[in-house]
Amino acid sequence: MPEKQTYPVQLIQPDGRRVFDREHGALVADIDAERLRGLYRDLVVTRRIDLEATALQRQGQLGLWPPMLGQEAAQVGSVHALHPDDYIFCSYRETAVAYCRGVPPEQLTRLWRGVAHHCWDPDAVNMTNANIVVGSQGLHATGYAYAAHLDGADIATITYFGDGATSQGDIAEALGFAATWSAPVVFFCQNNQWAISEPVTVQSHVPLVRRADGYGIPGVQVDGNDVLAVLAVTRQAVERARSGGGPTFIEAITYRMGPHTTADDPSRYRTAADIEYWERRDPIERVRLLLEREGLLDDEFARSVARAADEVADRVRTATLQMPDPDPLHMLDHVYATEHPLITEEAQQFSAYLAEGAQS
Repeated sequence: MPEKQTYPVQLIQPDGRRVFDREHGALVADIDAERLRGLYRDLVVTRRIDLEATALQRQGQLGLWPPMLGQEAAQVGSVHALHPDDYIFCSYRETAVAYCRGVPPEQLTRLWRGVAHHCWDPDAVNMTNANIVVGSQGLHATGYAYAAHLDGADIATITYFGDGATSQGDIAEALGFAATWSAPVVFFCQNNQWAISEPVTVQSHVPLVRRADGYGIPGVQVDGNDVLAVLAVTRQAVERARSGGGPTFIEAITYRMGPHTTADDPSRYRTAADIEYWERRDPIERVRLLLEREGLLDDEFARSVARAADEVADRVRTATLQMPDPDPLHMLDHVYATEHPLITEEAQQFSAYLAEGAQS
């Protein structure tokens, strides 16, 4: 039997030309000039946030930062497909998702600065904070989605994870449960080609989207550097989930241009040729070229986007540098939902230790 062929959905070519795709093009037919410019602005601003946070870490102002450079279209396109009541379960790299969801830029670095256990209030934006346990967010999204279904809420959840997480049992269990119980969840895999230093070919010898076949759920592969294509396929998956059609697996083909985190040195396992190949497929450049082709990129608009990016970056930097150090005893807050004698004892011991140190 011949192997099933997989072609990524694409609506914008790397040179900015549109692709004729009747099915998926219809899903973004409402993206007029103003909304296309808005998507471009979000792409540029979120990249600027990422570069600023990376610089802050290099300057010793953040303990760690997980760059998303190169993955902006996958995040911006998908988050714009969601309804306000849909719930997002992220990994640790979804900075653009958080920004577009309404998280104030001033809150994006709190966890990475080491001054809090979280960055933002999840209930304020219907989005969880950074999840470091690889793949576990798939289970959280599936459980939440199924519970919402039982409660009669017509919502969807979306869970973001990387190609490496597809090798985790948590993702497999989440897919199995979601398929069996038709949970309204969108599994959004950002295949950025590298699970830290392991290439995606180590994770699977076939496209990751093929894993959906084994669970009997729809799967779609999309050009993850094409913001319109990502928006289209995610809208389709979200509406399927909200209308009772069950889960969908999306594989967004993209590339992590920077390190896995700022503790990583990608030059040890990637070549300059790899970087050059993906630079020619930059998600922001292709939208810029599309705007240029369609007469939507004038100097005034370009300057306004640059100003917006600089202003947001300044807010991130200023807020980060002004974050107060927390009370050391706060590290024991929220370990348990209710008071626990062990934590109470440890708090007393730690308090005595701090008092002794202050006297010496």
